[in-house]
Amino acid sequence: MLKLPQFSLRAGHRPLLGLDITTSSIKLIELSESGGQYRVESYAAEPTPHNAVNEKAIVDANSVGEAIRRAIKRSGVRTRECAVAISGDAAITKAIPMPRSLSEAELEQQVEMQADQYIPFPMEEVSYDFQVLGPSDKDPEMVDVLLVATRTDNVEQRVAAVAAAGLVPKLVDVEAFALENACRLMTHQMPDGGIDRTIAVIDFGASTTTFSVLRDLHVVYTRDFAFGGQQLTEEIMRTYGLSMEEAGRAKKEGGLPSNYQPEVLDPFIDDMTQQVSRSLQFYLASGSGRAQPEQILVCGGCANIPGVADVIASRVGIPAERGDPLGQMRISSKAKALGVTRDATALLTACGLALRSFDDDAKY
Repeated sequence: MLKLPQFSLRAGHRPLLGLDITTSSIKLIELSESGGQYRVESYAAEPTPHNAVNEKAIVDANSVGEAIRRAIKRSGVRTRECAVAISGDAAITKAIPMPRSLSEAELEQQVEMQADQYIPFPMEEVSYDFQVLGPSDKDPEMVDVLLVATRTDNVEQRVAAVAAAGLVPKLVDVEAFALENACRLMTHQMPDGGIDRTIAVIDFGASTTTFSVLRDLHVVYTRDFAFGGQQLTEEIMRTYGLSMEEAGRAKKEGGLPSNYQPEVLDPFIDDMTQQVSRSLQFYLASGSGRAQPEQILVCGGCANIPGVADVIASRVGIPAERGDPLGQMRISSKAKALGVTRDATALLTACGLALRSFDDDAKY
């Protein structure tokens, strides 16, 4: 059924590296599981080569592949199979009803026949897969089937970069699904473990931020927008006459002049809180019966700015804290030495992909 075999939403019990490729960095993580507890076995992050990724599209697969190779070498990982993700705005998702009496082969045939009704591109340009979600709420004789499709180019870019690094792409996911998967790692921070609760998760990337709302641990709303930590780095560059590399290092390690906080950092934090407030407004206006989130988990590199979660909480009037997907994991000494704890808030997508190793079937 699949137009490209590597596009898949399903995983079995096999070790998979979670590989998150963004405009600013490439993060690779390997998890193991024993007795219901996860452990970080290997980790590494590498800067993405300049101009190799543009707005989540890989434009230089060989350069990205070389960066992945460097991450593999640093991490010491031996697993060669990995899971990668396409961005949510590059994917088309649609829940479609199907008769529950269909066999697996009949279901596959029916999805293939109906797919072109929901995909606004020529089918020869598309890769797609599907997963049964469960019985339909509207009709007990039907099941809801999730159809996910993307242009084949989006898959081939990632397959080419991964192959250039000597890895085997076993699963192509969607970032929104990977984030939802990773959020189960933060249930220890949520009231009632997130069950019957509405929780907002905002993941500040380098150039793109994702705002998601979960109800009962399932994503019910997501929005990507252009904003991220790179804007702070660029302001440090302009203000203090530093190179991009110097500004990035100073942002993480400190040592900037005393006027940095009031003149550069505080205005950026104001921008962050405005983005959170605006995202909440968009969410509440997106449909009837939208419930105000009871908590905000702040993730991504910007979550490490001291006190930023408290500022967001005070400005928007919703309790907020720094999200930590590694908070209840054991961590190998090797991964700890490579800074996985420091980078934890930015590992939602990578962790969500690595968790596919333990899926009996895809979870959404």
